[in-house]
Amino acid sequence: MSFFQSSFPLLNALDLLAAVAFAITGALVASRKQLDILGFIWLAVITGVGGGTVRDLVLGVPVFWVRDPTPVIACILTAIALHFAAHLMVSRYRFILLFDAFGMALVAVIGAAKGLDMGTGAVVAVMMGVMTAALGGIIRDTLGQEPSIILRSEIYVAAAVAGAGCYVALEALDVARTHAMAASAGLAFVIRVCAIRLNWSLPVYRARAGRDVPQDGSQR
Repeated sequence: MSFFQSSFPLLNALDLLAAVAFAITGALVASRKQLDILGFIWLAVITGVGGGTVRDLVLGVPVFWVRDPTPVIACILTAIALHFAAHLMVSRYRFILLFDAFGMALVAVIGAAKGLDMGTGAVVAVMMGVMTAALGGIIRDTLGQEPSIILRSEIYVAAAVAGAGCYVALEALDVARTHAMAASAGLAFVIRVCAIRLNWSLPVYRARAGRDVPQDGSQR
């Protein structure tokens, strides 16, 4: 039985849940920028479905929200609700980080799962998961003129790699798909939340003195 036959309802539910989670972050960025309701809707929708759209286009499968517009409708309703309720949140940026971590964890696993089902190798499947996880936040931060969440010091991409890689590994071990998805998404989410709270980061590049170049431009 193919992945789409066995897990179609599950994938639909996870795509919808991830879209809403990312839509919340887009709407909260719109609130920080004091945009009108159309600005809320635009940022919520493009953030909610952006990563999954690119994923499906790259894999050559029907784009999930074109096949079923429910995720777009959910993103619009989320934006409208937050247009009137965002001010009730004590720290909107904290909520942005939390829901972004949740959405990232979900789509990292979904992207990897779809990649495997389309016959890609493990490396490409992991890349599908990471690309899906990162693109939504990149689009949101670029349009909202916010510092990119990808370029923050805390671990982000590595958390997506861990979640997608864990899923690929569990699939290879024939672990039940729902269990593999839950465990892998949970791993990515926990790593990202711990990175935020504990300032986890990977070693960064440090500038070093360059070598001297001769006046005549020749290399030694």
